[in-house]
Amino acid sequence: MKNPTLAGLSLLLTCAAFPGMAQKLYTSEWESGILEKKTKVGVWEYFSYTPSKRQVVVQRYDHTANKLVYYRPISETYYNIEVRPGQWTRRLVDQPPLYIGGDPALANYTTKLNYPSAAQERNIQGRVIISFTLDTLGHATNHKVLRGIGGGCDEEAMRVARTIPDQWIPARVGPRAVPVEYELPLTFRLAAP
Repeated sequence: MKNPTLAGLSLLLTCAAFPGMAQKLYTSEWESGILEKKTKVGVWEYFSYTPSKRQVVVQRYDHTANKLVYYRPISETYYNIEVRPGQWTRRLVDQPPLYIGGDPALANYTTKLNYPSAAQERNIQGRVIISFTLDTLGHATNHKVLRGIGGGCDEEAMRVARTIPDQWIPARVGPRAVPVEYELPLTFRLAAP
């Protein structure tokens, strides 16, 4: 976790460096960057944790230029990509599709699941997988339930997946963006009594 004293010092230095401007350094456990009138500007860093609990930068995104500056490579993952209109093939991509802010930012939306009462009454638990297409501009379309568990969970997972803002960075093969099918798991787990 970031040192609050250092964050306060950074804020003080930022305000001193830009007197009269409504800019301030915002730092949390998951992100750090400059806010100008409550809008992210310049290059922001986004963090995650390794299995050994070490904080690492997973993305640097320039919100002024709307451009990915850096991402921490993840394990090789195959995606269904559209090679020609309507023709899909499974292959590795040079850059995977990324959500701006990384998994912690995406998790912010996936935790908004409302557990359906029918599923609770029937003790239904498990993982629903929603699939959708991310186009070359990072827009999500064609949402569908790839694997469901019933009890209203599938519909709830679909509702949440459709509310995720279009803040995706498209996948790339070489220098060009390519449409991919993205799979989003959403877990329904009952609290232990």
